[in-house]
Amino acid sequence: MRRKIHPEFQKLLDLKEQPVIDLFTDLRAFVLEIYPDANELLYHTHALTAVFSISEKLTDAFCMIPIYTNHLNLGFNKGTLLKDPHKLLTGTGNLIRHIPIKSESDYRNEKVKELIQHSVDFAINDIDKPTKSVAKTISKIKS
Repeated sequence: MRRKIHPEFQKLLDLKEQPVIDLFTDLRAFVLEIYPDANELLYHTHALTAVFSISEKLTDAFCMIPIYTNHLNLGFNKGTLLKDPHKLLTGTGNLIRHIPIKSESDYRNEKVKELIQHSVDFAINDIDKPTKSVAKTISKIKS
C-alpha cells in the first residue's frame, strides 16, 4: 500500500512543474519500497524536502529528496561515509552527497537500490537509541 503524501507538502509540491512532481512521486515510492518502515520528515526551507529516517530525528536520516525549482536530487545525509563502489554520489560537502535526478533511469536500478539499502543499514547501526516511531510522516513545514 502506498503512503499518501502529507497535505501540507502536497500543496507546495503542486506548485512545481508536472515532470518534477512525477519524478518526486516515483522516487519517493521507490525509497519507501526499499524501506517501508522509514519515517518521513518534511521540510520547506531553501528546497521542499522529504527526509527519510529510521527514527523521528533528522540525525538518523538515511536519505532525502530535495526538490528545487526545476530538478531534484536523491541525497544521502552521511554520503561520505557510505561505500559507493559504482561512483554514483556527487558533491563536495563534508558529509552529504547526492545523485542528480533527471529521469527514472537515474534511480530505478539495482546500483541505487543497493546504495539506499546500504545507507539504511548504516543508519540502523549508527543510531544512538531505538525509536518507537515507525512508518510515520512528520511535517516540519511552518504554515
